Amino acid sequence: MDNISSLKELGFTQYEAACYMALISKHPINGSRLSKISGIARSRIYDVLRSMISKGYVLEIESSQYAPFPPDELIKKLKINFNQNIKTFEKEVAKASQEQVYEYIWTLTGYDNIMLKAKEMIETAEKEIYARLFSKASNYLEKYLKKADKRGVNIRYIAMGDVSVDFDVQVIHPEKDLLIEKIGGRSFDIITDKKESLAGIFDPKNEDASPISWTRNKWFVTANRDSLRHDFYHCFLTKTYDDHKELTEKEKKIYQIIKQDD
Repeated sequence: MDNISSLKELGFTQYEAACYMALISKHPINGSRLSKISGIARSRIYDVLRSMISKGYVLEIESSQYAPFPPDELIKKLKINFNQNIKTFEKEVAKASQEQVYEYIWTLTGYDNIMLKAKEMIETAEKEIYARLFSKASNYLEKYLKKADKRGVNIRYIAMGDVSVDFDVQVIHPEKDLLIEKIGGRSFDIITDKKESLAGIFDPKNEDASPISWTRNKWFVTANRDSLRHDFYHCFLTKTYDDHKELTEKEKKIYQIIKQDD
């Protein structure tokens, strides 16, 4: 993003942004010279300068000579204004918002965007994270899951393949070698604090276009979380009834933990 576009994002008009950047490059300067440097028509430059002076972005240091407000001080000023506007907005939103009886389900696309959303959810989780991940997503998110684990968040992890992490409550899906073919891609599930869910299937042929659902809808979150809980049971049933093997002490402990997760 160029300098003028950056300033426009901060609330400057096109002309104000061009004027300020021109003044930084050369000052003090009169309006006529500034018009040539900035590319702003002489018929408009003084209107722009008056607007900039009123906002505190430009100083008239002597008759018809102008200088920019120091950039470091302008940055401080913009930060203060931004934070004040955010606080005001939060108050107004709180007043205006209707009671949320239900939440919408949003569709997110773009692999990197979805990983960033998952990272944000993991970093803000306070009590519990249910995760069901294939190795690619796991490799990206494992350091954030480990940090959450260290700060006391309960991790419930279903590995959909070989992963490098090993949490206290973790199982490997018994059909890991067949899953991509069976479900048509790599499933992806993150549920945090029984409040928020990010779930869907990444198409290996077009990850960026794969729709992944994010929501705080109570019923969707509950159903998604229960799906992961039942995958734990699936692992234990497969081992005991199909493979005719005894659960280890750790697996028995995990079973009791999942059973108590109401």
